[in-house]
Amino acid sequence: MTTRTGVRPVTVDDLDLFSDDVLRSTQAVQDELRELAPVVYLPACELWAITRYDDIRSILNDPAIFSSQKVAFNDRMNDIMVGTTIATDPPDHKQLRDALMENLTPRALRGLKAEMEAKGAAHVRGLAGRGAFDGHSDFARDFVLSVVVDMIGVQGEERDLLLVWAEAALNAQGPLNERGRAGLPVAGGMFAWTRGRLTAEDLREGSLGRGIFAAADRGEIPYENRSILIEQIVVAGMETTIAALGNATILLGRNPEQYRMLREDATLIASAFAEVLRTMAPLPVIGRFVKDAVEVGGTVIPAGAQVALLLSAGNHDPRHYKDPQMFDITRNPTDHLSFGYGTHGCAGQGLARMESHALIAALVSQIKSFAVDEVTPRLNNIGRPYERIAIVDVVADS
Repeated sequence: MTTRTGVRPVTVDDLDLFSDDVLRSTQAVQDELRELAPVVYLPACELWAITRYDDIRSILNDPAIFSSQKVAFNDRMNDIMVGTTIATDPPDHKQLRDALMENLTPRALRGLKAEMEAKGAAHVRGLAGRGAFDGHSDFARDFVLSVVVDMIGVQGEERDLLLVWAEAALNAQGPLNERGRAGLPVAGGMFAWTRGRLTAEDLREGSLGRGIFAAADRGEIPYENRSILIEQIVVAGMETTIAALGNATILLGRNPEQYRMLREDATLIASAFAEVLRTMAPLPVIGRFVKDAVEVGGTVIPAGAQVALLLSAGNHDPRHYKDPQMFDITRNPTDHLSFGYGTHGCAGQGLARMESHALIAALVSQIKSFAVDEVTPRLNNIGRPYERIAIVDVVADS
């Protein structure tokens, strides 16, 4: 990287956050930027990168200055995302979030806990005797799809398309590089379905999706937002949880002493999952739009700029976490940045935790040990999906 540090702002001239090389080594690149400066200007992608934990957390809690109107890194996708809770600032944000959260409150989720745990146990039971399985598709993807698709209430042929649409939409939220351009028409299939063909009757009665349509009918949210919120659940509610659970298999398989500790003390499951999210953020970077000139870390960021919040860098900031490179399931980093913070804290984080805790609990109760062989990532502008996570040497609990 070519840098200029003699004047403000610190600039790295030749770094594209969304290039293939950076996507393959996101953590290392973000760590380097964090230690270079709290704010780094990247002219190659016209972004101001915010690199340190305290600044990122403060920005996430300041929607008056750092707007969510431009969370994507291209104007086309920002226009499409208007009407989601992700891309709406207060006060309108609350109305939309309330409709989305109706079936995602802690009280509502408690009623699903026993069913989720039973489903997780049955899912792992089907894998435990194989000797090997894919930590991405077999373990994480199939489970999350079965939970979230049913929760939304999708009943038709679109069930098989949701994950393809979600991954494409995350690519399209990056810049319009080759991946972004390819993602737009694929994600367009979802927009055509949700904003054109989808009706309340297409969604299972009693489902989260049907509830959102009912909220629009009652006038609690703008009618046009009902389909947009369904899109948000598809994109944000599946891909990130699948990635996080895949990351759990990688980290636990590569740290067998931590896995043994978890098997001996299942009360550490919540802490272990929080540490997975801190160690490997499913979304390493998110965007914000600067409404007024503001100083961050000694650097003035001009009005109209777009910032890139480097969540992976913040989650590994040694100013906040001791030995941040170490995977330690006893750390319990409940203040990690991977679910965001403040007004725009992830609406579905309770569901993601419930799914993940249930599946990890099933894993540690039914599988004595396992190892990780080849891991093949799939490059994505915003998310971090996998092609394959080879789990081998699986020893089922007798």
